[in-house]
Amino acid sequence: MRRAEQVTFGGSALDRAGELRADAEAVHRAKTDPAARGLLFWRGKPLVNIARPAFLVRLGMDHPVLSDTRLPPILLGRESGAPRFAFDISHWTPPDLHTETLGAFTDTSEQCHPLLEDGQVFAELRRVMPWLDARDAELAATGKALLAWHDSHGFCAACGTRSEMTQAGWQRVCPSCKAGHFPRTDPVAIMLITHGNSVLMGRSPGWPDGMYSLLAGFVEPGESLEAAVRREVFEEAGVRVGQVDYLASQPWPFPASLMLGCSGTALGRELTVDPVEIEDALWISREDMADIFAGLHPVILPARKGAIAHFLLANWLADTLN
Repeated sequence: MRRAEQVTFGGSALDRAGELRADAEAVHRAKTDPAARGLLFWRGKPLVNIARPAFLVRLGMDHPVLSDTRLPPILLGRESGAPRFAFDISHWTPPDLHTETLGAFTDTSEQCHPLLEDGQVFAELRRVMPWLDARDAELAATGKALLAWHDSHGFCAACGTRSEMTQAGWQRVCPSCKAGHFPRTDPVAIMLITHGNSVLMGRSPGWPDGMYSLLAGFVEPGESLEAAVRREVFEEAGVRVGQVDYLASQPWPFPASLMLGCSGTALGRELTVDPVEIEDALWISREDMADIFAGLHPVILPARKGAIAHFLLANWLADTLN
């Protein structure tokens, strides 16, 4: 797919500075580089300047808010040779915090730390991702995914001892049994399944009213991507799929997936929805999808901008998948 790397969270060609991670002295020099900057996160939310278009805030390494973090900074990479680090202040509790919608699809809340400037807020990444440029989106996704991994993998999977961060945040090592652990990424197949002039869409329970998307599911151990596409579509919607082709991928840090976008040709249109898997499925014609994207459909909302489902559907509508 010619436009594959135009999908959100990919294609910025970030220099990840992998050669520095095992060199403690080099990492220290990177932290003290006058051009180094810190990117701040709170409970998975990146610090952004909320002006339209929003952009990721880069703080000087001596900014006082960075001294309140409890996890060592994580080396994300370099921009034009300048180091970039992720910092986390999730232990901070904003005043009047309402936790009911934090991290949800509909989280529009913003949190502002008293040491930060007006307009600099922590915002849900799924909300602001359409506004970020490619570099900001990749940095935000990388930082969010790594911090979530450290938060959920603090103990050795081999012996249960609390592990320690090494490799500038890209590894955890057990001080007891010496086992090394690395950030995980879970492969997920997301499928643009077509039959004639129509595309297959579905919705999960609990999604906002009117929200439909492409079918998706995790790739299982020992399974090829193509087999996962055929299995997931049949399990969720009862549709058999023939030819399957890979289109594009998208890092999806909610919390740690790699979305593998595929196209597939359905062998029939009859639907048998598994209510355990999804709430509803339906075929949508190209003409109706054009109305959905234009906001003219009476029931169905357009796919979320920034998500690979929106990217694949937009290219299907424009006949630019190849």
